[in-house]
Amino acid sequence: MASTSRIIIRKDALKHNVRFIRSVVNPDTVISAVIKGNAYGHGVSVIIPALEELGIHHFSVYSSAEAREACQHRGKHTTIMVMGFIDEGDLEWIIRNEIEFYVSHPLQLEQALTKARSMHKDARIHLDIETGMYRTGLTLPQLKQAAVVINRNRDFLTIRGAASHFAGAESIANHMRIKKQYAVFNKRIRMLQESGIHPETKHIASSAAMINYPETQMDLVRTGVLIYGYWPTKETFIHYTHRRKDKTDPLRRALSWVTRVMLTKDIPEGEFIGYGLNYQAQQKMRIMVLPVGYCNGYSRSLSNNGHVIVRGMRSPVIGMVNMNMIICDITDNPAVRPGDEVTLIGRQGDAEISFSSFAEMNNSLNYEILARLPDNIDRIILNN
Repeated sequence: MASTSRIIIRKDALKHNVRFIRSVVNPDTVISAVIKGNAYGHGVSVIIPALEELGIHHFSVYSSAEAREACQHRGKHTTIMVMGFIDEGDLEWIIRNEIEFYVSHPLQLEQALTKARSMHKDARIHLDIETGMYRTGLTLPQLKQAAVVINRNRDFLTIRGAASHFAGAESIANHMRIKKQYAVFNKRIRMLQESGIHPETKHIASSAAMINYPETQMDLVRTGVLIYGYWPTKETFIHYTHRRKDKTDPLRRALSWVTRVMLTKDIPEGEFIGYGLNYQAQQKMRIMVLPVGYCNGYSRSLSNNGHVIVRGMRSPVIGMVNMNMIICDITDNPAVRPGDEVTLIGRQGDAEISFSSFAEMNNSLNYEILARLPDNIDRIILNN
């Protein structure tokens, strides 16, 4: 049974974006596609197979729950890495399925070691190192103690990597903090190596860092929004383009969101439309009703504020966004009929509603809007 709207993912856009990322990343650096938040709303079930076909075989998720979902769609030679929360009860599944995961606290290391020893199998861990963000990560005393534990338990702990995260690499305001973090990270790596521990992969760079601080790319980059065609911030885009003659955006948006016209209706002059007194017809009008609302991720903040595209023309949202419906003015587009495709985000003909403008109308960020797109909306991959 079809959902009331569809999210369409363009494989050619993904291919273009992966090619761009490869052009700015060191040849020997592994690209890990970040697919947390249901692949930033794009849909894990379609994104993993599509990116595998494009040569991406390393994926980063936030939790053990997301790892389980990713494993249902990954190929045989694809690596899944958990960067965040793992419930102790999930450790057996994680270790058995050779999922790599961050260790950010001594208790996590103890739990992983206990479970791995009981299973007679190694846990594949990445040491999450505190470098100055003060969110997660092993402090220097904790890292030194972890090194002792690891050296005593080599049969059950494989150090697949050492990781950290920059506290805002997308903004020049954080420049000195980023530089300090990178210096601390390298210092901690040297300390591990002097202790006899040699992480197979060293990584700290996100999408913003790999563009703004290319020297931090190291062995692996964790890239999220860039793969899907979005810049972390306008500042990151400006930083990239100011060094180049070609100022055009090298990325292509992979996602569009469409629905269909549910019905059309003529409204007499002076009548109020929808709930309450939020919108009054100043003239005789024609409207269309769309079967999407705030339960589908179309925010109430777009009431009397948003736009959609139908038959190649922009149509304003009028009245309040309901839980399941929105109303749009089509007075100047009388050819619209029930069943016509309507673009909520994306391009139709020469008209476009970009995700950045959609986010700005929502008074929000690209990341937030993408992640809030509900899982129950059908995701469809478009191959050409």
